[in-house]
Amino acid sequence: MSVSVQEADFDAGAEIAALAAGRDDVGAVASFVGLVRSDKQVEKVGAGGTAAVQAMTLEHYPGMTEKALEAIVAEARGRWELQGVRVIHRVGRLVPGDRSVFVAVASAHRGEAFAACEFIMDYLKTRAPFWKKEETPDGGRWVGARESDDHAAGRWQTEKE
Repeated sequence: MSVSVQEADFDAGAEIAALAAGRDDVGAVASFVGLVRSDKQVEKVGAGGTAAVQAMTLEHYPGMTEKALEAIVAEARGRWELQGVRVIHRVGRLVPGDRSVFVAVASAHRGEAFAACEFIMDYLKTRAPFWKKEETPDGGRWVGARESDDHAAGRWQTEKE
């Protein structure tokens, strides 16, 4: 298991290769790479209409954030038999096209790898202490939690696998 919160970019291919390197018990690696979207539109505060996002800044509380990510990974490991997990979340100022998050899970079987990867990402969106500020031509605004993210994470409350 490995969790990193960092400003530096990452190489998803290298991370996936490292997760399964030298292991003959890994039958599947599922991964997710989140990117900052260039076409994302945000509602203009107090005005109607939308404005394109030019950049976003991700902030976190060092120490607390890593512990939260480690707890999410530990919960995934308690639900599924996993041979390895790698989570990277970037912080700082990111522009459209930048990689922002990486989750990869190694398991003996694809079903467990897919489920655990999706679980980790859903919980990361709702339980990890990150703060996101979007920049538009009209200025910046802090972004709150989305109901769709809460709904996605909520389904894991009743599902065990």
